[in-house]
This record gives sequence, C-alpha cells and structure tokens, in this order.
Amino acid sequence: MGDFQFWLYVLIGVIYLLSRVLKKPEKKAEELPDVRPDKPVTRFEPPPAKPRAPTKVLTFEELLKEITESRSQPKAPPQEEEYANYEEDLKEEEQDLEDVNYDYKRDKVAVEYEEAKQHAFLRPSLEETLNIKDIDTTFEKFKVFEQADQANLMDRYLVDFYDPEGLKKAIVMSEILQRKF
Repeated sequence: MGDFQFWLYVLIGVIYLLSRVLKKPEKKAEELPDVRPDKPVTRFEPPPAKPRAPTKVLTFEELLKEITESRSQPKAPPQEEEYANYEEDLKEEEQDLEDVNYDYKRDKVAVEYEEAKQHAFLRPSLEETLNIKDIDTTFEKFKVFEQADQANLMDRYLVDFYDPEGLKKAIVMSEILQRKF
C-alpha cells in the first residue's frame, strides 16, 4: 500500500512538471494590445501676462555704490525722549500671605470645632437612643400611590362571546361592529 502512494505522488509530480513545460508561454505586456481608450486631454492655458514696465538691471558696481552711499549718509540726530521714572509709584512688590503670628486657640472656627468634638463624646449615640416602639412598622404605606388596574374591555367582550347565555350580546356586538356602508 505504501509503495502505491509513493508512485502516485511521483506520477502527479511528473504530470505537473510536464504541464508547466508544455504550457504556452503567456503573452508579455508588450504583446498585449492597449485597449484603454484615450483620455481627453485638457490643456492648461495660462492667462495672458500683463506687460511689465522694463526694469533697469543694476550692475554690481552700481549696487555697491548705492550701499556705500547709504552708509555714508549722516544719520538723523536722535530725538530727545522723555524720561519716566516708574520706580517712584511702586508699592511693596511682595505681599506675604502667611500669617506668622497665627494662634490656633484664638481662631473662632477652630475653637467651635474643638468644643463640638468634646460635646460629641458626652451625647448619647444613636444606638443608645433608639427605641423600637418609636419606629412605624406598618406595611403597605405606599399602597395609596399604586394605580388601580383598569379593566380590559376586550377581555370582557371575549368572555361574553364564549358564554352560551351571552349569545344575544354576541349578535348585538356583531351588528354594531359590522359596517353597513
């Protein structure tokens, strides 16, 4: 059995190799016809340029002459500036935000807090003052807020249809529900 599988794989391999060799070579990209349609070419035409006034091209010597003349011209005398002394109106720049002479015992809020802490230990706790008889344990306190169930009219009519006594009602209902026109 193992010999058969080996020869089967060899036969499949030989067939594959022969098919690859005998296969026609694919057309190269150069041989393929170009089937793409030509795209319409939009040509960009720049707007007509406005004629410029002819500018004189300066030579190196002329540029150098202009630069040296601008340096040699005397500068205008500096105008006198008014002197403003801003240091005269200065107040103390730094203000110390820390109160160095702070006394904890003179602070009104701190004193009240300390007194409240002392009284808290003298007062009875909630567990000590709780009496179960004082608690309202009645049930259905919220019954008043519940909405009453509304009777479904359809259910009432269906019960009448199934009742043998309600045959008259069923006939009347069918007359009411049927359209005449």
